[in-house]
Order: sequence, then C-alpha cells, then structure tokens
Amino acid sequence: MVNPFEESPPIIYDYLLYESTVKVRSQKTVTEYFYDLRTFFRYLKQARGIVEKDTEWDTIDIKDIDLELIKSVTLDDAYKYMLFLQQSRNNSPGTRARKVSSLRSFFKYITNRKMILDVNPIESLEQPKAGKRLPKYLSLEQCYALLNAVDGQFKERDYCILILFLNCGMRLSELCSINYNNIVDGKLRIIGKGNKERTIYLNKACTDAIEEYMKVRPVNGVKDKYALFISRQNNRLSPKTVQLMINKYLKKIGLDGQGYSVHKLRHTAATLMYQYGKVDIRILKEILGHENLGTTEIYTHISDSQLENATKANPLGNITKKSNNNSNNKADE
Repeated sequence: MVNPFEESPPIIYDYLLYESTVKVRSQKTVTEYFYDLRTFFRYLKQARGIVEKDTEWDTIDIKDIDLELIKSVTLDDAYKYMLFLQQSRNNSPGTRARKVSSLRSFFKYITNRKMILDVNPIESLEQPKAGKRLPKYLSLEQCYALLNAVDGQFKERDYCILILFLNCGMRLSELCSINYNNIVDGKLRIIGKGNKERTIYLNKACTDAIEEYMKVRPVNGVKDKYALFISRQNNRLSPKTVQLMINKYLKKIGLDGQGYSVHKLRHTAATLMYQYGKVDIRILKEILGHENLGTTEIYTHISDSQLENATKANPLGNITKKSNNNSNNKADE
C-alpha cells in the first residue's frame, strides 16, 4: 500500500501532516488527498514538458516538485487540468469535483497557512456540477432475507454485525472498533469520523443480538480482550473480513454484482429510519455522525409508493363529477 508521506515532496508532506494531525483526517482521506495531488502534478510535469509526453503515467515521480513549480501554477493550468481529467482520464463529474476540492484545499493551505503564496491562483476555480444520485439501499424484504441467510460457525457474530449495521447505520470502521465495555445500559459509545465521539442508542434487536453473541464470543487467547467482534485467529475483526462476510451473504440472496456493499447497509439503515420511522432529518444527522446536514439530506429521497400514496391521500381523490342533465334541461326550457 502507498505511504503518502514517504512519496511526497516536502511541501505536500507538510500539507498531509496538517490534514492528518490538525484536521484529524482519516488515513484513507489523507491518502486520497495525496493521490489527487499526485495526479495534478503528474499532469503538470507532462504538460510543461518536464517529462517526455510518452512517459508512462504511473512512473512519473512527484518527489522533485519544488516551490518554483508550485508558484508558477495558474488558473488556466487548473482548467486545462480539468479538461484533461474529463477527456484523457474519463473521470466522472463527481470524481473531477473531488479532485478540484483536493487541489483547492492544498493551495488554500500553502497560501493562508504557510504564507508561501501572496495570492491563491486557483481560489476562483469552480467545481464541475455533479448530478445528484440517490443512495442505493436494500428494501425491507431484502433486509429480512439477508438476516435469514446467516448461518455457519460464526452465525451469532455475523447476525449481530448485520443487525447493528441495519439498525444503527454505523460506518464499517466504527463497527470494527467497538469495544464491548463501551456498551452500557443499552447505549454504545463509538469514535467516528474525525475522531468524534457519539452515543448510539441500541434497540431491542441490537441488545438481543449482542447478548446472544456474547454467549459464544471467544475469551481464551483473544489478543484484544475488549474487542467486541473477534476473528477466527482471535484478533479484532478487520474491515476486510467484515466486507467479505457481508458480500458472502449478499451473494447468497442473489444481490451480488448489483452495487450493494457494506456501506449500502448504512444507506439502508438511514433510509428505513427516515421512511418507516419518520425520523427527523436533524436527528438522523446525529445518529449517522454527519458533520453537515447537507450530507444527511440524500436520505430524504422519495419512493414511488410514497408518491402514489400522497396522491391517494388527497381529500379530492375520490370526488365524482355530478351529472349536468338537470341544468341542461332547465336551459332548454
């Protein structure tokens, strides 16, 4: 796996360190920032003729990027880069928007924090407009099927994991980091994105599933004694193992290869709470651990049945047209 700190020039190293320590970004997010910046500076080196045009893309090193090159970047460079992403890299609007966001964040840092630049050259760079896509989620019937598919040696553990995903809407990293001693009186304390702590209130299905799993949870030889979910090797269950387990059950009920994943279970929980539980969007934001309400609003999508029921609920929905025969006869007289 790429270590962004080892492969970055000093100025990018400083930026990634700032994002990691001050902004408390996750390792995954910091790595994505590095990839995005590496793509831009690879493009710039190629566009400026610093490397030959036919140089293999993946071999273009950016460790030699210096302040002189950074200070020469213009707004025109940034827009040409966006065109390159669209035409040569076939990036979607959403992907291009993310890469623009990474670039703007970096230049904001070196202008406002490091004071390397007097003026941010790409401050007015606009992001491509990405069309909103509804989150993919399982129906209630598919949720039942998924839970009923659980079997095997670790069925109590796997069932408990699915129940927590589908009821609480937690992230994969949050589930894997659960310690059983953080569950007290039906409440679970977890550390979420950005190292922020929040409390999840467990319903009966969750507490029952945890109770049944704790009866068979390994005790002897466990290397992380407080970890709730334990692997076959007596380690804390890894995100990769959870992903493989979820994919196994999705395949079992015929949902493999259709874009469903662990993260879609988070979408499912949020959708079920919003559509069936009528949970207020602001409460849903707190449950999911979102920083901005705008992120949570993707779950306010409306199903076809809701549209149909809304029309049927109209008080004028059953009105019938009265006959005009009488009025017509009076007119003839």
